[in-house]
Amino acid sequence: MSIVIPARNTAHSLGPVLDALAAQDTNGSVETIVVDDASEDATAEIAAAHPAVDTLIRLRTQSGAAAARNAGTALASADTVVYLDGDMVLAPHVLADIATRSRPDAVLLGFRHNAPYQPGRDGVAKVPGGMPDLAADHRVTWRSQGGKQMYTGITLDRPTTGSPLNDTDDFQKLGHGTTYLDWDLPRVVVTALMAAPREKVVDVGGFDPVFGLVGWGMEDTHLGAALISAGCLVVPLRQCVGFHLDPPDAEAQWQTKLAGWPSTLAYYRRLLDGPVPHSRTTAFRDAAKQLLAESEVINR
Repeated sequence: MSIVIPARNTAHSLGPVLDALAAQDTNGSVETIVVDDASEDATAEIAAAHPAVDTLIRLRTQSGAAAARNAGTALASADTVVYLDGDMVLAPHVLADIATRSRPDAVLLGFRHNAPYQPGRDGVAKVPGGMPDLAADHRVTWRSQGGKQMYTGITLDRPTTGSPLNDTDDFQKLGHGTTYLDWDLPRVVVTALMAAPREKVVDVGGFDPVFGLVGWGMEDTHLGAALISAGCLVVPLRQCVGFHLDPPDAEAQWQTKLAGWPSTLAYYRRLLDGPVPHSRTTAFRDAAKQLLAESEVINR
């Protein structure tokens, strides 16, 4: 497998993430590619010094998580690419579980348990003890206060708690345009921890980098829609859960992200009105080649 980690200003969490990758219980071939998205902290230095990192890509200008993942995907050598955020700490069994279940037509979904920032040595976030809780992921336990128009366009008239994973039989009932409360099948595709066949990702053109320019989020949802249209199954792996280490300024970051989210949602909906992406390998490679030519690539 090839692990692709987009990272921007993740000095608080990247060390524990890489430590967890180094401790994975697998004998298979694994390469780790970190793409530093023009960080303003010690992210690149941490990645450069860590023995778990095989390739470090340093983007000279901030380009967004979508472009960063594309750069990593372009250099990935394995058939399966695992997209992992720079703040996701995995239990030792996770990569082996993904490897066992990977196939050329499957998008494998892991889950995340948000952990509030607790400073440790040198300000690095402490990793909670024990195992992360599957139910902590919003795709497993989802809450809405109601009264606002949601992602799918519905408005819930009262506070609601739903269980998307359980109530849709591991997302199987979300196929063919079906929705559950505010959820449809592409929306459950979250790249905090997700694996996909590299050939399929490249054929649909990878992640659309425009999302990183107009706001926050939705590039993984759009990739999910593209891979589903390419015939991929969406398969949740309940046992694959990681701790998501919040940054020190988590609340402020969320406010900034959510302020730009309507713009990315509008762009996503415009893309859905266009043609289904396919046979975009050449365009993907050309764009990635240009991005990498403007970046620093360090191979071990």
